[in-house]
Amino acid sequence: MSRLFITLTILAFLVHAIAPLPARGAEEEFNYDESKVGAYTLPDPLVMQDGTPVTTPMQWHDKRRPELLALFENQVYGHRPPKPTALRFDTESTDDSAVDGRATRKQVRIHGLGGAGDNAAIVLTLYAPNDADGRVPAFVGMHLFDASAAMPVPGKPLEVPVAEKLPGAKLLEVILDRGYAIGTLTAADFCPDDAARFREGVLQQLYPDQTGPPGPEQPGAIATWAWALSRALDYLGTDKAIDPTRVAVIGHSRMGKTALWAGAEDQRFALVISNNSGCGGAALSRRNFGETVARINRAFPHWFCGNFKQYNDRESELPVDQHELVALSAPRPVYVASAVDDGWADPRGEFLAAAGADAVYKLLGVPGLDVTDQPETGKVVGQQIGYHLRVGKHALTDYDWLRYLDFADRHPKPAK
Repeated sequence: MSRLFITLTILAFLVHAIAPLPARGAEEEFNYDESKVGAYTLPDPLVMQDGTPVTTPMQWHDKRRPELLALFENQVYGHRPPKPTALRFDTESTDDSAVDGRATRKQVRIHGLGGAGDNAAIVLTLYAPNDADGRVPAFVGMHLFDASAAMPVPGKPLEVPVAEKLPGAKLLEVILDRGYAIGTLTAADFCPDDAARFREGVLQQLYPDQTGPPGPEQPGAIATWAWALSRALDYLGTDKAIDPTRVAVIGHSRMGKTALWAGAEDQRFALVISNNSGCGGAALSRRNFGETVARINRAFPHWFCGNFKQYNDRESELPVDQHELVALSAPRPVYVASAVDDGWADPRGEFLAAAGADAVYKLLGVPGLDVTDQPETGKVVGQQIGYHLRVGKHALTDYDWLRYLDFADRHPKPAK
């Protein structure tokens, strides 16, 4: 692999993660004009591939849901690595006076991921409130905060004025004071976010004979990160401070894609949150707006399975779309959030995916989004499906976190 290719891959990552609205060059033009989206037809989440309508909850759970899950595995994300059979959890450090005495901070190394040598490990950094009466709910995700920081910062303050500002305490203090734990994983520990190096972690252990980009149905980085979040949940089920039935999976941008896929595959996650996740996340693939399937596959060839590349500029041929990914969380609560100045992630496409999952929730007897028009900026809508469009750019902000805390408060019991 040439140094030039590696350099270009790193630059592409920085463009996506830091400046999600790239300048339009002579070779590629990106559409930000709603009038140019064009006509498209979404697949019906309540119609089987053979045309059979799904009319009962049993049909959804026994037939349609497994069918959709398999289609996403085969055509978009790849099949997740096998579930480990001999996980080991080693607590590397514990500090019960973290965050000015509010929290206990733990770093837990998760071993036994499988494969020859079994050298790969996942490190979970967890903060749990000290004054809790019993086990507490938790948020877990990828890259939620800097695990090495003395005072982690899970959210970024908004760059524009808003009517509601964060209370006097720092965000981590607010999360803890509201009775929630928060844990994070770091991709570099087990699957680097680098097209040239993403196999250097757990995938090298699990698939020692594989090299290069993911094969047709092999897991890309997103499927691998999602699998790791399930391993974090395995640990949280053993931690006496955490209620394992009330763990929310949350992510921003590429990790928002990861959170949605983790929640779809692992129904133990009680709540699923996607923040500005865009193409391959909550945004509909069939819309010609912002980042497209072709663009994301060229910039990040290691994120998805090889089969996904056959839909470059052919999104209408996909057997699924992202409203069905949102629906795979049903009947559990799921929240999709967008930002006004994040056209690259297609805010309207994210809203339409949330709205497109509504029929599945209603079939299962719970209220979903229950609105058909994208709400005005700053207004939260929905019931079991939540959505907001906020001011500002591509980021996970304090404002977003406060909405997610409110949403979690509204859903204190696991969905059945």
